[in-house]
Amino acid sequence: MRDRSSRPHHSPNKTDTKTSRRCIALRLRLREGPVQLSVRLGIAPSTVHRILSSVRLNRLSHVDRATGEPIRRCEHDHPGSMIHVDVKKLGNIPDGGGWRYVGRQQGERNRSSTPDKPRNKYANPLMGKAYVHTIIDDYSRVAYAEIHDDETAITATAVLSRAVDWFGQRGVIVERVLSDNGGAYRSHLWRDTCAERGITHKRTRPYRPQTNGKEYRTLPPGHGRWLGLCSLLGVRS
Repeated sequence: MRDRSSRPHHSPNKTDTKTSRRCIALRLRLREGPVQLSVRLGIAPSTVHRILSSVRLNRLSHVDRATGEPIRRCEHDHPGSMIHVDVKKLGNIPDGGGWRYVGRQQGERNRSSTPDKPRNKYANPLMGKAYVHTIIDDYSRVAYAEIHDDETAITATAVLSRAVDWFGQRGVIVERVLSDNGGAYRSHLWRDTCAERGITHKRTRPYRPQTNGKEYRTLPPGHGRWLGLCSLLGVRS
């Protein structure tokens, strides 16, 4: 003996396929909820919710914000199959911490006492920018980062070479690298470095940062706090 499904052989009141497809199409195009869609389709909100749940569209977080299409996760099957690279530009923080952490008065003192910084016409030091070069493995999410003073092709390729060696020391062979369309990643030096390392270079589609989303999430919106902690601890690039 074996268990048999309790589902009936015939369901005369089942929502027809045409209505279900129209419900899904309206959800993707208008991104409205079950109540609004039920008015357009002439069916109960609970029925709309059941249709959307069956195709995993019951939550708007499951669809792309820009296009409304279902989110398709891209994940390679082993470490090193794909790495993501990008550069984050952040404002430098004075030695001892900036005014947001230690207060306005102490922050100004820290800024004035920071050595080796150019001065403006008011003799105040120019803190400049810090460029955080980050590389993350698509499969394992293991990240490698370096802080530099620029984002030129020479710096970017040097970071890539050191990152590939760093991953190699841990038994990971880098096969592909995904980047945006920045100048450093379109340079001949970057192309030649990838060729020497046997790495296939791929770029994201213009104006489509979602493709490199794993890289953008390496440093979350509060990444300034991370850089501030590095400054307080005396971490240098």
